[in-house]
Amino acid sequence: MSEVRVEREMAKRKAAIRPISKRIAKLREESVSAPVKISSERARLVTEFYKSGQADGKSEPVRRALAFKYLMERVSLPVEDGQLIVGLRGTGPQEVPTYPEICTHDLEDLEVLDTRENMPYRVDEDAKNIYEEEVIPFWKGKTTREIIFSSLPKEWIEAYEAGIWTEFMEQRAPGHSAGGEKIFEKGVLDVKEDIKRQMNALNPADPAYYDKMEELKAMDIAADAILIYAKRYAEKLQELAKLERDAKRKAELKKMAQICDHVPAHAPRTFWEALQHYWFVHVGIVYETNPWDSFNPGRLDQHLYPFYEREVADGTLTREQAKELLEAFWLKINNQPAVPKVRVTAEESFTYNDFTKINIGGLKEDGSDGVNEVSYLLLEVLDEMRTLQPNTAVQVSVRNPERFVTKALKVVGPGFGEPPFFNFDGVIVKMLRQGKSLEDARTAGVSGCVETGAFGKESYILTGYFNLPKILEITLNDGVDPRRGKKLGLSTGDPQKFKTFDELWDAFMKQVKYFMDIKMKGNDIIESIFAKHFPVPFMSLWICDCVEKAKDYNCGGTRYNTQYLQVVGLGTIAYSLTSIKYHVFDKRAVQMDELLDALKSDFAGKNEILRQTILNKTPKYGEDDDYADNIAKDLVDQVVSMIESYPSSPIRRASKRAYFLPTTAHVYFGKVTGATPDGRKAGFPVSEGISPVQGSDRKGIAAVFRSVSKCDWDKTGGALLNQRLSPDLLEGEENVRKLAQLIRTFFMMGGHHVQFNVVSTELLKEAQKRPKDFQDLMVRVAGYSDYFVNLPKGLQEEIIARTEYEQV
Repeated sequence: MSEVRVEREMAKRKAAIRPISKRIAKLREESVSAPVKISSERARLVTEFYKSGQADGKSEPVRRALAFKYLMERVSLPVEDGQLIVGLRGTGPQEVPTYPEICTHDLEDLEVLDTRENMPYRVDEDAKNIYEEEVIPFWKGKTTREIIFSSLPKEWIEAYEAGIWTEFMEQRAPGHSAGGEKIFEKGVLDVKEDIKRQMNALNPADPAYYDKMEELKAMDIAADAILIYAKRYAEKLQELAKLERDAKRKAELKKMAQICDHVPAHAPRTFWEALQHYWFVHVGIVYETNPWDSFNPGRLDQHLYPFYEREVADGTLTREQAKELLEAFWLKINNQPAVPKVRVTAEESFTYNDFTKINIGGLKEDGSDGVNEVSYLLLEVLDEMRTLQPNTAVQVSVRNPERFVTKALKVVGPGFGEPPFFNFDGVIVKMLRQGKSLEDARTAGVSGCVETGAFGKESYILTGYFNLPKILEITLNDGVDPRRGKKLGLSTGDPQKFKTFDELWDAFMKQVKYFMDIKMKGNDIIESIFAKHFPVPFMSLWICDCVEKAKDYNCGGTRYNTQYLQVVGLGTIAYSLTSIKYHVFDKRAVQMDELLDALKSDFAGKNEILRQTILNKTPKYGEDDDYADNIAKDLVDQVVSMIESYPSSPIRRASKRAYFLPTTAHVYFGKVTGATPDGRKAGFPVSEGISPVQGSDRKGIAAVFRSVSKCDWDKTGGALLNQRLSPDLLEGEENVRKLAQLIRTFFMMGGHHVQFNVVSTELLKEAQKRPKDFQDLMVRVAGYSDYFVNLPKGLQEEIIARTEYEQV
């Protein structure tokens, strides 16, 4: 029976593949089949620049700007055969540059990347030689990562090594931002005029005069650099056109050269120019540094619609031409894998996905429905392309039409994990709560996984993942990490002597606060290091109000500044605390010493009976049971309140906020956390996002939605909810309509986000057995989709363990 179901499911997936043009089919095949490899070009050039002495005696912003200009004058100019948009970070499709000034990979790192079984980055001998002879010797002792780890206190390092948290900026730079209207309304020459005006307006009596002038000089140099890059492309395209024999392609190359002559120097005038203009900005930003996560175009349907509407009306653009341009643009993003990560950083985000996210739908700045014809075009492109990147975000408001939501669900139906759904009305509430203007809130959205921000106006930097289940483990051991046998936390008392659940709760919260104090102090130290040592003058051109303030993106120049801590393991911690409260303190069916012994033994032997009692007779978060859900609600309230109680960061004046999402950190955190009171065995992943513990939610999607919505997610910047559906559940108009209504109801109840894996357990297990036959099986991991057979075994098992719903 299961074999029949697998075959039927595979046939359904195959039948869902949509036709694409020959051009796009060829480009897509080249993109998805090319091996991911490291390009040493950027590392070689940036090392060459700093060794040359050209930066000596210059301010840090000017040094960084000159380095960027050096790159833009010299990097390769690949043009994929048949492509309509140019610019690529690296020397060809699926090639990835490295950033040795942040973190220099050593030869061991390169060997690991080249040879690992899952998601390798091929490293050729030339790259290894360049690293060994030039890059590693020059950058040793100078990288931002080394400065960071030499500046952090001992207790921070010990907690990091124990897996209590991770650190985003150890191998990446701050970023996690998105473009706004400015990118599509201004050309580089317009921005240069803004810079000139600001220079003339500076007051020499201002104590910050020198710093501001140097920042503006750096921005001006960076602006010139991207103009050089575009001019080089225009010249190359003209040369290619001269050599081209096919008349149609010759005309395309000439047209592309004309476009590169106009953008990014000037504001775009056409749909094609708008895409190329944005892409030059995008490539410039990710060449300058490797922002976590990758820069993205934000509300792309709304940015592009004025061009589309005008050109379709005057007959210079057809719907099919617009779609082909969007599909060409799609593949530009897919051709840029994530910067290679190793060690802990790879554990927290193990994927080729660079998290460029395209927002679709939502509202306009005036509060009216933001869905337009380009919104539907983007959904069609997503449905037809089915590539690893870009990610998408369907922003659902009560003012959006029903057709929009059902169209998006039909794209989800064949089961490749896209698109996720977001409560846009809730996004606005979050932004207003944080002090954004109503207009900026309405033009906000999500980037990365599920993270909200004011697009084009905010630096909302992620600082790392925070392991709540590990802190409970330390609490239950009176401040000792049993895995390392080391005292890391406070002495909050022997749990066997606690008389009430409140005593345990208070001890746990004291430990959370203790570790959070250390993490927040570290966050501010790291933020100050990047502000001083790693300005990003090119990125600063495009985020308001960096030019107006003459301050860098990393130094508080943006209109809004936020610092986020990502909380992981809500389901595990809620279930664990519920289990202790219910069995130990309320029912008194289990003694605390019995539970602690069971945890130490990993529920071995006779303790398996206790484990089964916990698994089958405990009220559970995710099943609409107030007993358990109220604990989850209290956890969210207290953790968020704790995070927001910290003062603004000293450099950027960034407010402190909370996200609830894991990427793949829940797998890593599970590896370093022993058995937990929810019956989870040592080493198994903790729960991901705000989802219930894997497999524990047995009362349907509606029950999960009711449980989740009891927590106040408007206090956070975002919260990730994964759900897995049987493929049959999205068959037929009626089922799609019901699920659309359920999503809308969930959002009206306060939910922030939901995404669906539409794949059966049988198919996933079959893919594990026959990976070569399932190379294109894509699943939703966390805030992104990935190829199932490329995932580590532990992550595959975690996805399989998620509850598969067969009815709404």
